[in-house]
Amino acid sequence: MKKFSILGLFIFLMPLGLMSQIIWQQIEAGVWKGIVGTPEKYSLLGVAGCSPLKEGLSRLPEVAIPEISDKITGNIQDGKTALCFPLQRDEQIYGLGLNFKTVHQRGRIVELHVDHYHERDDGRTHAPVPFYISSSGYGVLINSARYIKVYAGSGIRKDSPNADVARDRNTDKKWTAKAYSDAVSVLVPAEGVEIYLFAGPTPLDVIRRYNLFCGGGAMPPRWGLGFTQRTHSLFSAEQVKNETDEFERRGYPLDFMGLEPGWQSKSYPCTFEWDKGRYPSPAAFVKEMRDKGVRVNLWTNPYVSPASSIYKEMYPFSCSHTVWCGIVPDFNSEKARNIWQDKLEKEHFDIGVSGYKIDEIDGGDRHLWPDVATFPSGVSAEQMRQTYGLWVQKISYDIYKKHNQRTYGLVRGSNAGGNALPYVIYNDYYNHRDFITALINSGFIGILWTPEVRKSNNSEDWLRRFQSVIFSPMAMLNAWAKDLKPWSFPDVAEEVKDLLILRMRMIPYWYTAFAQYHFNGIPPFRAMNLEPGFNAELSIAEEVKETDLEKNPYLEAVSQEIKDQYMAGEYLLVAPMFYGEKERKVLLPKGNWYDFYTGEYAGNGETITVAPGIDKIPVFVKDGAIIPFMNAMLHTPSHGEKFDLEIRHYGKANSTYYLYDDDGETFNYEKGEYSWRKIEVKRNKKGKLMGTISKAEKGKPDNIGNVTWKFMTEK
Repeated sequence: MKKFSILGLFIFLMPLGLMSQIIWQQIEAGVWKGIVGTPEKYSLLGVAGCSPLKEGLSRLPEVAIPEISDKITGNIQDGKTALCFPLQRDEQIYGLGLNFKTVHQRGRIVELHVDHYHERDDGRTHAPVPFYISSSGYGVLINSARYIKVYAGSGIRKDSPNADVARDRNTDKKWTAKAYSDAVSVLVPAEGVEIYLFAGPTPLDVIRRYNLFCGGGAMPPRWGLGFTQRTHSLFSAEQVKNETDEFERRGYPLDFMGLEPGWQSKSYPCTFEWDKGRYPSPAAFVKEMRDKGVRVNLWTNPYVSPASSIYKEMYPFSCSHTVWCGIVPDFNSEKARNIWQDKLEKEHFDIGVSGYKIDEIDGGDRHLWPDVATFPSGVSAEQMRQTYGLWVQKISYDIYKKHNQRTYGLVRGSNAGGNALPYVIYNDYYNHRDFITALINSGFIGILWTPEVRKSNNSEDWLRRFQSVIFSPMAMLNAWAKDLKPWSFPDVAEEVKDLLILRMRMIPYWYTAFAQYHFNGIPPFRAMNLEPGFNAELSIAEEVKETDLEKNPYLEAVSQEIKDQYMAGEYLLVAPMFYGEKERKVLLPKGNWYDFYTGEYAGNGETITVAPGIDKIPVFVKDGAIIPFMNAMLHTPSHGEKFDLEIRHYGKANSTYYLYDDDGETFNYEKGEYSWRKIEVKRNKKGKLMGTISKAEKGKPDNIGNVTWKFMTEK
């Protein structure tokens, strides 16, 4: 492995127009840092407060610095930092923010800018993370809190050895307006920047290193992975309690209720104080909800109303501009952070509130502060725009961390370094197909995204959306505007109920997937491109010999991008159906795959066509998969509550699975108070599959009750 001195942190600036090679310093296993110019002290990773999980990084393969390292160049020009990263002809890149329409990013030009999503992948999005992964097995992070322009395989230098030849448009059919480019070019509006280079060897290993370098993936409480209902905006305490009771009467699982703006005395901007008419006794209300087995999550945004008790104190530590006539706290100021945190802690946490949905910190140029705004701490409006989502997550999360209680919530904006913060991104956009593409892309950039259910014009669309959310980071119905319930479409109410019960029964599987995310950096929901044995072009070629795109239009689509199926946890391939579809194609990786519901053989490294009917979302399982189910419950098990397991095995292969267990609610796992229960399935001397599960270690959490086995394929 190459070694580099501390002098490698600096680059000697060359004359204007000349790019200089960067020298790298290894800072963690498989992670190198390079510096161009003088980086700004205020950065994405600095705001997030990342602390690498060294133990997790140490478990990854030992690697040398990626070969491209000596070809990466940078310089300062016109007060900005220009970077150039080489690309090979057969190389694809992924990442570059939370994109909704594209998975492959090569050839695109984006400006990474925190904003609402405006129905186009132009870099303006809720999490414009400046991190990309190469199919060649390396990753690049630009640690800057600026609006970053990225030419992702667009533009080529005249002295490039890979330059294409000039063609005559009049006579050459191979002429194209989009010439071949052999580089990713990046422009950072600052006179210096930190760059991090992550090695693989595989693209998934790159992502794991990135997640672990940023503190490991988010570890939600067990209850956070159950079902959540967000109530109508102006519901009162009595209405919320009545709705909670109706869930129980109907037998629908429910773990936390989200209160929308009406819980506050004033919102847009916010007081952060309970409305005395709708919630006359907040502490009693929250306690009564907890006694029912349901937690309370509060909507808010951070803009302070003149009617709030903290307005006067916060005023000196706020932005020059307002949002909805409310002041904007300068969270780079410790004083501003403390004022807001104390307000949330004393009036919400102390009475038992379990988390937040933090809205409107992503963008909307007409209402958010403009780039000409100033903040007392001296951070620019641009830098604050890029990091405000990180600030609000970290400030609120720190309340729960201080009291040794985990939380799980929603946020509208995030950025690099927020990997360990237990928040899921959502937005106002509502295209079901694009929601799945965003879910796939979220796994590349260390954030979580939910394809929430909000409304539907018909029961089929309603059911299809519910099918997607139960195989996502947060199973949620957001009824703030329409006052909808899971049973609002009676003809599919039982099917929706079955889905919510399935989500609840699979909590041990989801919880283990998130533990793998935290300790090992493996995204719980991720692209097919990251799955061993997956090759879109090979799969199609074996299934379809016809290359005429008019006869086989699907060939062209899959050869470009796979953005409508994904991996969930260690073993599951999920292929959502959308309104109006009667059947769909699914591309299976190499190896034997089985139907999740029946255990029947589905295929091996091929394209299959499935027509599951309206009540099923197609899900397939790897050979040897072990899926732990728990007994059906209306609420996830509380601290110390045991639950029974039904362990399902699929296929014919012997296999081993490690089931994660801890108390489900505290941070005691950071002190080693957790266990990985070894589950093995092997054939006995008679050739019959048999299963075993290891005992809990002495002094370690033990929440497992009775265990039964179900061999789905060999029944």
